[in-house]
Amino acid sequence: MVIKFPTATASGALYAVGAAISNMWDTNIDFVSASSQASNGGLDNLNQIADGESQVSIAISSNCFQSYYGLDSFTGHENKKLRVIAGLYFNPNQVVVTQKSGIKTLADVKGKHFAVAAAGSSVEGECNNHFTAAGLKYPDDFRPEYIAFGDAADMLQNGTLDGAWIMSGTPAAAVSQACSAGCTLVDITDDIIQTLQKTFPWYAAYTIPAGTYPNQDKDVQTSAIKMTMFTSTDLDEETVYQLTKTLWEHIDELGQAQKNLKGLTPQAAVLDIARLPLHDGAARYYKEIGVLK
Repeated sequence: MVIKFPTATASGALYAVGAAISNMWDTNIDFVSASSQASNGGLDNLNQIADGESQVSIAISSNCFQSYYGLDSFTGHENKKLRVIAGLYFNPNQVVVTQKSGIKTLADVKGKHFAVAAAGSSVEGECNNHFTAAGLKYPDDFRPEYIAFGDAADMLQNGTLDGAWIMSGTPAAAVSQACSAGCTLVDITDDIIQTLQKTFPWYAAYTIPAGTYPNQDKDVQTSAIKMTMFTSTDLDEETVYQLTKTLWEHIDELGQAQKNLKGLTPQAAVLDIARLPLHDGAARYYKEIGVLK
């Protein structure tokens, strides 16, 4: 059984994660020949699975939800064959602000100069969702700056920007740079997250522990979206069962090789996956170990 596993650009974290998992399957399952490939990321990965070009991949659960139901980028191309193997690690939102900005909540961004990442990017979509949930008119209620994370960190450091939205695993280099210059992280509160969840079922609360960043002396709550491993009903139950079983039996060694996979558990793998269906083969394994009834 050939398993093609598209990931993202060769320089990104997702490429390394996919390579580690596919190599582990290739080494440990005798009837599987698995290999990872570079791709254009989540949307491309979902399209490759839908078209049958590839068999397993990873994307954020929000994009998986959109693919399954034919929404946004997938309008007219719903993929009801999409099935989840496991929810993996969280991709948290991080709102970084200068102290002189006076920003303590998302609503305080009104009237400020704030970086929202590249226009039309998934991160800009996060800004739209969250600021709207906080009662702001997006983007009219503040002065948006459409720039990359690294450029935003430079502007925060030299004080020419009030705040920036960064979506990345922790610790993120751009956030560390800004916090070293005296910037702080803004809490995304329960009421904002609950408002988001009414429309977008993929959001979860996430804690950035104290000490993750320079000068961060307390925990910060934010929102996050889980990175989700998925496949298609075209892949048979026994193969997906073996992929799932082997993944979890080798998760400790995977965690040593890839920090994003460190500390993952099968108990958490079935949570925060945007209410998407598990593949029958994966569900069989989770039932076998008592995670599902």
